[in-house]
Amino acid sequence: MAPSSQDDVDALLSGDTPATEAEPSGDGNNLASEWEAMLAGGGGLGDPAELSGSSTRVLNQDEIDSLLGVSGSEQGDGPRSGLQAILNSALISYERLPMLEVVFDRQVRLMSTSLRNFTSDNVEVSLDKIESIRFADYLNSIPLPAMLSVIKAEEWDNYGLITVDSAMIYSIVDVLLGGRRGTAAMRVEGRPYTTIERSLVERLVEVMLNDLSAAFEPLSPVTFRFERLETNPRFATISRPSNAAIVARFRIDMEDRGGRVDLLLPYATLEPVRELLLQMFMGEKFGRDSIWESHLAEELWQTEIQLEAVMDEVTGYLRDVFNLKVGSRLMFRAGPDSLVQMRCGQVPMYTGRMGRRGERIAIQIVDRVDRKAQRG
Repeated sequence: MAPSSQDDVDALLSGDTPATEAEPSGDGNNLASEWEAMLAGGGGLGDPAELSGSSTRVLNQDEIDSLLGVSGSEQGDGPRSGLQAILNSALISYERLPMLEVVFDRQVRLMSTSLRNFTSDNVEVSLDKIESIRFADYLNSIPLPAMLSVIKAEEWDNYGLITVDSAMIYSIVDVLLGGRRGTAAMRVEGRPYTTIERSLVERLVEVMLNDLSAAFEPLSPVTFRFERLETNPRFATISRPSNAAIVARFRIDMEDRGGRVDLLLPYATLEPVRELLLQMFMGEKFGRDSIWESHLAEELWQTEIQLEAVMDEVTGYLRDVFNLKVGSRLMFRAGPDSLVQMRCGQVPMYTGRMGRRGERIAIQIVDRVDRKAQRG
């Protein structure tokens, strides 16, 4: 290739191809075109899409819904994805408390018997599901009208909720007041619940609370007490809206009548018995073996220990100790009738009086040292 002249260089910089001595391969044209495109792009960088060799991709509506976790194909009970999964990741799944299922299963058996005696009817109680939910989400999901009973766990010093839906309210009223079988419970929508209806539902809640206390009895003694009855969820706020809670949904069937009852217990309420609820089975001791415990206790009773008798103690300077010589005297405050302290290592155990038994010095134990009083 012949060396380029100054005119050719100037033409190349200006974006024009030289008229003479053009390269057959078209390299000069390509170089000029690229130079012109870089100058037109501002700053010499050109279009990012062209330089990268790929075009900008726009998300469609299905991908946006999937990212936000609000896809129409997902159901309320199904697994969440996207941002919804991130927001709900702080909730603790109830499977981390295995003993809670055992307690609720026991609650189902107890309620079946108690409600049969309470209604004098054939009652079937079943546990639909146990789920973790935020407290605000649960209040917003309650189908109104309903009755919300605020309950208190006395020993745990915290609260819970029992929600009785409209179908169960009218069914229990119909059964307790002698309604005929085979007829649907009569409902009058849009009116407040009467005093009789509230009283009957309160009696139903009392029966459930007695069974709930009995269900927790093998795990931890607790007394659930009825506090008040509300029909507006805003007045039944017992926890912060963002706090997590356990919801157990019970289905109660009385032949052709029935309804649902929800039991809500915030995690703060279950915190005092959280260690017990983490057990895999009733009576689990987290690796402890009762046989080895008994064997260790028996061996401890046969262990030999060394006791020291301390008549008195004197506090002095270290220089005085270094100046002690043969024949030096130490003055003690102890007398012939003073009590002697018996120690095991540095732990005081007993007090006693010094005496003699045969050719040996003996100590008669007078009292046991109260170490709690000494620490206090």
